[in-house]
Amino acid sequence: MPALMSDTRRKKKTDPDLDLVTRSQSGDTAAFDELVVKYSPKLYGLIYHMTSNREDTNDLLQDVFAKAYKSINKFQGKSSFYTWVYAIATNMTLNFLKKRNRRRGMSLDDVDSAIEHDQEFIEITSKSDPVRETYIGELQKKLNEAMQTLSDNHRAVVTMYDIQGMPHTEIAKILNLSEGTVRSRLFYAHRQLQTQLGEFWTG
Repeated sequence: MPALMSDTRRKKKTDPDLDLVTRSQSGDTAAFDELVVKYSPKLYGLIYHMTSNREDTNDLLQDVFAKAYKSINKFQGKSSFYTWVYAIATNMTLNFLKKRNRRRGMSLDDVDSAIEHDQEFIEITSKSDPVRETYIGELQKKLNEAMQTLSDNHRAVVTMYDIQGMPHTEIAKILNLSEGTVRSRLFYAHRQLQTQLGEFWTG
């Protein structure tokens, strides 16, 4: 019995969302709503930096959580819920970008560079950090344009690592890649961004 209790504690420590997930799998919509509230800010930032379009981001975010809710009973706890829902969001966004790129070439005119004036975006991503808020305000347009020069796959790793501060190991799990591949993509993406951003680049 002590060993079983230890395993349970270890699982809860590994995945702090375990209780909410278990309740969601039992049909508790309020528990799933808590997960939505918890992860909406980060997923919004992830999707926006990959699409550079607010309408697309809002639509995709709804689709991501709709899919997560429908698939919640398939979640077996082999990874954390955080990793699982990020994988859903990343895959859905990459698929969306492929379809969008087939329909039309992504023009820099399509980049939603006015986002720095969008209070909702600033609040949802800055966490009331005035330094980060200023950074977003000054560099968002330049960053958006530079990000659009990257391939979808390279944009994904840059968004996760540089913008959202995720470690290589977590990115590798989400994208189902080796850490070496993640590091390689970051290296080439950083080199391209350095060319695009010039004096703004600090990476």
